Amino acid sequence: MAKKAGGQVLQFSFIGLTNAIVDLASLNLFLWIWPTEEAGLLLLFNTISYTLAIINSYFWNAKYTFGHHAKTDTREISLFIIQAIIALGISNAVFIGLMWVFHLPGMMYFPLFIESNISKAMAMILSSTTSFFLMKFFVFRNRTEA
Repeated sequence: MAKKAGGQVLQFSFIGLTNAIVDLASLNLFLWIWPTEEAGLLLLFNTISYTLAIINSYFWNAKYTFGHHAKTDTREISLFIIQAIIALGISNAVFIGLMWVFHLPGMMYFPLFIESNISKAMAMILSSTTSFFLMKFFVFRNRTEA
């Protein structure tokens, strides 16, 4: 069981790396085209970037990481969407929260590119950890074990 869980963590981490590339690349593309510090636009950009990454995540995790439990039915897709919304909420809260912290009086100034990528990295770490546990124990769990 521990060996299987370790393998899942490794697969999930590799897929997470591809998700991070999709997420960061799309966020940075948005900020390159439309540079902004406005919270509403940052929230929109983060949501779109995260959604692209989560679509990538579902495809690869359903196929490889949790493929032996994946059913790709309405129930599973619904549960995946619920976990994605929870993880998106965490991602947005951390991302916007850290961007806000960077603009507190007395904080050291960093260029928007640095601020947004530090904030995004922390958001990805916390939301992907949450996502892993929700997928393992909620979305792709073995229904005979439940």
